[in-house]
Amino acid sequence: MTAQGLEVIDHSVHLTHEWINELAGRLDWSSKRSALRLMRVTLHRIRDHLLVDELAQMSAQLPVMIRGFFFEGWVPKDTPIKERHEDEFIAFVGHQMADTSEYRGRDDIKCVFDLLNARLSRGEVEDIRASLPQDIRDMWSAP
Repeated sequence: MTAQGLEVIDHSVHLTHEWINELAGRLDWSSKRSALRLMRVTLHRIRDHLLVDELAQMSAQLPVMIRGFFFEGWVPKDTPIKERHEDEFIAFVGHQMADTSEYRGRDDIKCVFDLLNARLSRGEVEDIRASLPQDIRDMWSAP
């Protein structure tokens, strides 16, 4: 038991650190702050492609704190977006990561997808991938 008796919060913080540490390792980045930023930006872009039902199902498998990041800034009436191509997806993430010296583009986005493959259920990843345009889906390896 924690000093404050708020185990659910402590557990969520612990899981969030696990996800960030795993992603930083996959990326081979020294900055965990930058790894978190890439995860947030990529999750936001995935989120913006999904219909509400699929978005809710995906979010249910995220740790509480990451789920908060996932929904941060979401405007339901503006989704799903019409972006259809991998280049647009990569450009959006790249713009958000422009001042991160470690960021390498497509390969780093794929590291986030690999993290999701490892952390979410296979069925959920398949559902999410099926919801994405083919060009973007091709960038995300099957689980």
